[in-house]
Amino acid sequence: MRTNRTLIVDDEPTAREGMRRLLATDPEVRLVGECSSGREAVAGIRDALPDLVFLDVRMPDLEGFAVLRQAGGERIPAVVFVADCERDALRAFEVNAVDYVLKPFTEERFRAALERAKQRIHVARLDELLCAVTALPRRDAWQRPRQRDRLPVRSNGTVTLLPVREIEWIDAEGDSVRVHAGRTSYLIRETMKSLEDALEGACFVRIHRSTIVNLDKVKELQRFIHGEYVVVLVSGTTLKLSRGYRERLEAHLGRAL
Repeated sequence: MRTNRTLIVDDEPTAREGMRRLLATDPEVRLVGECSSGREAVAGIRDALPDLVFLDVRMPDLEGFAVLRQAGGERIPAVVFVADCERDALRAFEVNAVDYVLKPFTEERFRAALERAKQRIHVARLDELLCAVTALPRRDAWQRPRQRDRLPVRSNGTVTLLPVREIEWIDAEGDSVRVHAGRTSYLIRETMKSLEDALEGACFVRIHRSTIVNLDKVKELQRFIHGEYVVVLVSGTTLKLSRGYRERLEAHLGRAL
């Protein structure tokens, strides 16, 4: 189990002690440091690279929001602000904080904020994994692109390596694409062009500006009005064949329609 590296920042010793005690009972948390001032916190975030920071808003030398600005860096931790008043707490969401707790906080409220933070970290790690898997396999410039045999997709907090042969069709949906496989569909952050290139050489062909189909899942082509065609899948799904992409399909089929 991967633990969440956690940093406590608060100028009040009793507040740090309370958070330390509560965090010690969670096996998914590993405390990597405590800071009693804003300037210590800036250095602590840069050096310890925590996944999660419980950050006091009001500190004598540097407020919590200024700590985040000065810490900077590409790797931004999940942040739960520890606030003295509701007004300070509401500012937390302006910097995309996970949550906030008001002093004096209850154990129940603190643990709720901790769970939200762990979920945020989990999702971020899945995104990193998805990007890493999508980028593989690496290849030298002289090598031909390797056709994907599995496609990483995320659903309900889980990354699934979907076998390409199970994909029936793909359609554009905004800035993403939706991949249809059986009764399940997945929304992934790729473009139609990138998937078309990745699936080149397989039984996939683009039949419309916003549609790619797996020819192994095609049952028949039906004539439509004005000489156009409709592609009918084994599942019964019907997809329009655009005139502009008709030649591509003919090239895959090896015959003119």
